[in-house]
Amino acid sequence: MAQKLKAYLQLCRPANLPTAAADILAGLAISGVFYQLGSWQFPFLYSWRPILLVLSSIFLYAGGVTLNDVFDADLDAVERPERPIPRGSVSIKQAQILGYSLLSLGVISAFLAQSVCGIVAIALATAILSYDKYAKHHPFIGPLNMGVCRGLNLLMGILYLNTLEHWPYTLIPVAFIFAITMISRGEVHGNNKTNIVIAAGLYALVVSAIVGLHYTFAKYSWWYLIFVILFAIMVYLPLLKAYKINSPENIKKAVKSGVIAIIILDAAFAVAYTNIIFGLLVLLLLPLSIFLAKRFAVT
Repeated sequence: MAQKLKAYLQLCRPANLPTAAADILAGLAISGVFYQLGSWQFPFLYSWRPILLVLSSIFLYAGGVTLNDVFDADLDAVERPERPIPRGSVSIKQAQILGYSLLSLGVISAFLAQSVCGIVAIALATAILSYDKYAKHHPFIGPLNMGVCRGLNLLMGILYLNTLEHWPYTLIPVAFIFAITMISRGEVHGNNKTNIVIAAGLYALVVSAIVGLHYTFAKYSWWYLIFVILFAIMVYLPLLKAYKINSPENIKKAVKSGVIAIIILDAAFAVAYTNIIFGLLVLLLLPLSIFLAKRFAVT
C-alpha cells in the first residue's frame, strides 16, 4: 500500500506543487486581497475561498503532470523506465483516473472560490491537456503552451477580485516557463547550448519585466529587488554550468532550479503589493519544494 501511494505521489510531482500554490498567492496579492495585511484582516482567517483557489491550482498541476506521464508512457519506457507507469507500479488506466479526477477537482474548486476563476480554470485545464497530448512535440508551440499554463495559473489569482488591471504580469511566467521548457529539451541527450543561450536572454527579459511592471503599478515598494536578485542567482548559476558542461545531468539541474525558482519569482510579485513579511511567507514554500525535490523527481 505504501509503495502504491508513493508511486501515485511520484506521478503528481510533489516538489512542483508548492510552485503552483505560490502562483495563486502572488496573483491574490497582486489583486489586492492582502492589501490590509497589517491590520489583521487576513483573508485566510475569515474566508475559505482563497484556500480553495490554492487547492484548485495544486489539483490542476498534479492532474496535468500525471496525464503527461500517461501520454508519454511509451517514450518513458525507453528513456525513463524508472517512472511509475513504465516500471509497472501504476497502470495507465489508474493514472488516467487519477489525472482526470484531479483536473476535475481543480476546476470545481476554482468555481467554488470564484466563478470567473472557474472559467480560467477550464481554460487552464484545456491548455494542460493540449500540451500533454499535442503541443509538447512541437519545438516552439510546446514551450509556449507550457508558459501559457503558468500565465493562466497566475491569472486565476489576479482575477479573484474581478479586475484585469494587472494582467500584464501573466506574460512574465509565460516567458520564463518557455525558457525552462526550451532547456528541458536536452534532459535526456544533452547538446542544447543554443536553447540555453535563448533561455539566458529570456531570463534577462523576465527580470527586466518585473522591474518595469512594479515601477508602473507598485512604485511605493522596492523590497522586491531582494527577491529578484535571489531569483537571478538561482536560475543563472546552474544555467551557466549547463552551458559550460552541456551534459544531461547539468541540464536537468538547470531545469530543476528553474522550476523551484518560480516560488522566488512569485515572492517578488507578491511583496510589492503587500510587505516584506508576506514575501517571506511565500518564500517559505521554497525550502518545502527543495525538501520534496530530494525525494521526488521534478521533471
